[in-house]
Amino acid sequence: MDSDTLVLMYRKMLEIRLFEDKVFELYGQNLVPGTIHLYTGEEAIAVGVCANLRKEDYIVSTHRGHGHCIAKGARLDRIMAEILGRKTGYCKGKGGSMHIADFSVGVLGATAVVGAGIPIATGAGLSIKLRGTDQVAACFFGDGASNQGTFHEAINMAAIWNLPVLFVCENNLYAMGTHQARVMLIDDIAERAAAYGIPGVLTDGNDAIAVYKAAEKAVERARGGRGPTLLECKTYRQKGHSRFDPATYRPKEEVEEWLSKDPVRRLRKQLREAGTISDDKLAQMERDVAEAVEAAVTFAVDGPHPAPREALEDIYA
Repeated sequence: MDSDTLVLMYRKMLEIRLFEDKVFELYGQNLVPGTIHLYTGEEAIAVGVCANLRKEDYIVSTHRGHGHCIAKGARLDRIMAEILGRKTGYCKGKGGSMHIADFSVGVLGATAVVGAGIPIATGAGLSIKLRGTDQVAACFFGDGASNQGTFHEAINMAAIWNLPVLFVCENNLYAMGTHQARVMLIDDIAERAAAYGIPGVLTDGNDAIAVYKAAEKAVERARGGRGPTLLECKTYRQKGHSRFDPATYRPKEEVEEWLSKDPVRRLRKQLREAGTISDDKLAQMERDVAEAVEAAVTFAVDGPHPAPREALEDIYA
C-alpha cells in the first residue's frame, strides 16, 4: 500500500473517532434527540472498505452509520447537523442519527431496521448491471442481521445474477446484548457464503490494512464482473449497543482484551514504526481533525430546527 493511502486512512479513522467522541459528549448535554449508536472501535472497517471505492460507488449503511458516511466522504458539519436535528443537516434534520444519506458521494442512506439495507444494496447492484457501468455497491451490517431473511434472500439473488456487491459483515460479537454463540452454531459468518456459491472472506476488522487488502480483492472482483463477495470483519464496539446500554453483559476481561486491539491506535503505531509519517505531522493532523470536528459542532448548533409545517414536506403521500 502506498503511504498517501495509509495516511488518508488514518486521518479518516481519526475523524470518525473524534466525531463519535463529540457526539457522545453532546448527547450528555441533551443536544441530540432520540438515541445514538456509536461506531467507536469499528473505524477500520468503514475506512478500509471505502478507501477502495470511488465517489460514484454506492454504500448502504445501518443504525451505527456515522462512520460509514464519514469514510465515504460525507461532510462532518452536515452529518453533525443531522444528528442534532437541524435543518442544515443532510436530511433537513428529519432523519437524525440513524437515517443519514448523501447521494452526491454515493451514500444511499442508513436504515434503523436490522438487515433492511442488504436488499437495498442488491438493488443498487442490479441497477449498476442494467445500466452497464463499472460501479460497485457495498453494504454494511452486523452479525445480528446475518440471521435475518433479508440477508439470505438478497445475497442469494446477488449471487445468481452476478451483481457487483460487497456484503460487509461487521461482526462485533453481540446483537444488542445477545452473544453470537447463542444464536448460531458457526464461528465465522463468512462460512455462509458457500451456500450461495460466492467467496466468503474472513479478516481482522480492527486492522485497517487487513480490511483494505481484503476489500481490494472483493471490489476488483465485483468491478470486473465476477460477482459478489461476503466479507466478515471481526471487531468490537467499544461502547454499548446504544447510548442507553451500559453493556454490563460483556465480561470485563473480554472488553479489556479488545480495547488493547484499538484500531486507531494500531494504525497510528504502524505508521510511526514504518516511518510513513513523522510525529510532528501526526500531531498536526490530530489538531486539524479536532478543529474540524469543533467546526462541525458550531455549524450544527448554529443551524435552525425545522419548522413544524416542514414535517409535511419531502414525503410521497
